Amino acid sequence: MNCEITREPIKIDDVFQKVVRREAGAVTTFIGTVRELTYGKRTLYLEYEAYESMALKKMEQVVMEMKERWPGVEAAMVHRIGRLEISDIAIAIAVSAPHRPEAYEANRYALERVKEIVPIWKKEHWENGEMWVGNQQGTKQYTDGEPKEADLNE
Repeated sequence: MNCEITREPIKIDDVFQKVVRREAGAVTTFIGTVRELTYGKRTLYLEYEAYESMALKKMEQVVMEMKERWPGVEAAMVHRIGRLEISDIAIAIAVSAPHRPEAYEANRYALERVKEIVPIWKKEHWENGEMWVGNQQGTKQYTDGEPKEADLNE
């Protein structure tokens, strides 16, 4: 599969090259970066952690779902973990398809599914504190510290 978890900076062209093919008339990319301001708070940096083996399995599941839903689609995705500075790339997703509507739709689907099911967590560091934000959808927070083993089963 074309899925990866890395601690190194993500190279967009490497992700793009994994999906380029002769039968694809469209390639879409999504590049998620660390922003400085979130709801009025100034972010200094983020830390991402993952249950890596499960995260890769879930990312591969997302790719399989995409292929079932949009025949002819190919996808690659890389998520970075560790400390990320402002403007660093946290996630890159590339999708190729015979036609652009499918490439756009599948790419958006990939991002939303990654945020929904892949066990990757982030900790935001601000000027006046820090907090584990919780799951990537922002629907769960870890107010008493970092995620625990039990959080993997939710």
